[in-house]
Amino acid sequence: MGVLTGHLKTRRRERRVMKTPETWGDSLPMETDTTTRLYLQDDHIFEADASVVAVRENSIALDQTCFYPGGGGQPPDEGSIKMQTGEVIEIVSVHADPDGILWHVTKSPPPPDILGQPVRLILNRERRLALMRYHTVLHVLNTIALKDYGGWITGVQIGVDYSRIDFKLEGFSAAMCHELERKVNAVLEGNHPLRSYAVPEEEFRKRDDLLRTLEAKPPVSHGQVRVVEIQGFDAQACGGTHVGNTSEVGRFSIFRTENKGKINKRLYVRLDQAASSALATE
Repeated sequence: MGVLTGHLKTRRRERRVMKTPETWGDSLPMETDTTTRLYLQDDHIFEADASVVAVRENSIALDQTCFYPGGGGQPPDEGSIKMQTGEVIEIVSVHADPDGILWHVTKSPPPPDILGQPVRLILNRERRLALMRYHTVLHVLNTIALKDYGGWITGVQIGVDYSRIDFKLEGFSAAMCHELERKVNAVLEGNHPLRSYAVPEEEFRKRDDLLRTLEAKPPVSHGQVRVVEIQGFDAQACGGTHVGNTSEVGRFSIFRTENKGKINKRLYVRLDQAASSALATE
C-alpha cells in the first residue's frame, strides 16, 4: 500500500539465544532476532514464507511474518501455518513481546520437530480486509471529528462486522451525527490513495497534527514513528493496517450512539458489505 522509508524496516537487535521449554525435548535453541514485520512494508501481503526460530508451549516465533499482532484498537490477525509435510497449524492470535518478537498462538500444540522448519504463512484474508477497511474509515472519521468538532479519541475497538469509537465531544446531536456521515462518505468517494512512512520521534513530538488521542502512546520504534497518510486529506501516527485507496472502504454509516460520560460519546459504525466482498475475491 504505502511507501516506507528504510527506517521503518525492522532493524536487527543484538542477537540472543531463546531457549525452548523442556517439554520440547531435544529441540535445539536458535539465535533469535526481532521478527521482521512484513505488513509494515505492504498491508496486502496475505501469504508469506518464513522459518520457525523458536517455540514455547502453544506459540511459534518466525524470522518474518505478515500477521499483525494487534494494537491501536485493531485485533490480532488469525490464519494458519502450513508445513512442508502438508500439516496445517491454526493460528488463533498473535502478540509481540518486549524484545520485538511476534509470537503466533496456535490452537493446539505444534509438532516438536517444527523448530528450524520452513513454513508458509496464510492469513484469514477476508477477516484482515474487513479490519483494514474499518481501520481506514476510522482515520477519516477521527480526523473530521477533531478538525471540525474538536473531538479527541478516548477509545476504539475495531471489528469485522462493525466498529466503535469514543470521542470527547461537546454539543453532540443527531444533526452532528448526520453531518459526520455525510462528510466521511464524501472523503471515501474522493479516491484518496494511502501511504505509510516514518518520521523521527523528535519531529513527531513537534507535530500536533499527527495526534488523534491524548491517551495512547504513539507507535515509536527505534526512534521512528510510523505515519499513515490519506493523501490530500490527512496524516496521523498509526501502526496498523489499511486499504490502498479510500474507494475500497465502501459506504459508511453510524447506526448507534451512546453516552459514556458528560461529554464522552460512543459511536457504533458500519460499512456496507459490497466493497468487502469485492476485495476478498481479488
